[in-house]
Amino acid sequence: MKDQLHRKLHFKSTPKRIVCLVPSLTELLVDLGLQKKMVGVTKFCVYPEGIRKSAAVIGGTKDVKVDKILDLTPDFILANKEENELKDVEALSEHCPIYVSDISTLDDLFQLILDLNAIFDIPVRSQQLAAHIQANYIKFRRKIKDQPKLKVAYFIWREPWMVAGSSTFINYMLELNNFENVYAQEARYPEVKLKNLKPVDYVLLSSEPFPFKEKHKEELGIHLDQVKLINGEYFSWYGSRLIKAFSYFQDLRASL
Repeated sequence: MKDQLHRKLHFKSTPKRIVCLVPSLTELLVDLGLQKKMVGVTKFCVYPEGIRKSAAVIGGTKDVKVDKILDLTPDFILANKEENELKDVEALSEHCPIYVSDISTLDDLFQLILDLNAIFDIPVRSQQLAAHIQANYIKFRRKIKDQPKLKVAYFIWREPWMVAGSSTFINYMLELNNFENVYAQEARYPEVKLKNLKPVDYVLLSSEPFPFKEKHKEELGIHLDQVKLINGEYFSWYGSRLIKAFSYFQDLRASL
């Protein structure tokens, strides 16, 4: 089969020892019933609680410990184009199949779930999970389809101040929420000067990767009612966290 970068993968049998290099996909694998096969996760894999005790910690997403991973003798590794380093993927690929995901839309996520079903033979779990996400998404879109489009800036970092731009999963999720990202014409995660902040209806301060708090609202220099602290996991975690995301989005829109 091929992963989402169209790299060829070969499996002699169903994998039994999994290492996951992506926090949101660790949660996905567990929700697909594969926790007992997981032997390695990153230090940022905090969901579900206790996963870093049942599986070895193999470093961070950007600084995985290749030797430590190989000591675990995995026969399947799950990575991501954006979150993991190419050099690590190439080094690990010499020893076992490594599936590199590339998720920009819900359809990309559904394709990943289909591929995981093909690899691990988990038709019931995979079909139920995909159907649950799809049903919640459809219900959400019906509820907000008549709500006005709001101009927003989505901040992910402070000093330097950085926002989500185009070609990001965050921007895709903003669009699903009927938000117009005022920085959608800029690539990836551009730096911005607060004095040059584009006109917006709301500024969204994410809980991750920088943990914005109430004290940071005043630094933006706009009316505080226009600044909202939001749970960034629902905008950037593209795994099974999306089951809960759409009810969160509905409440968020109702608060604006």
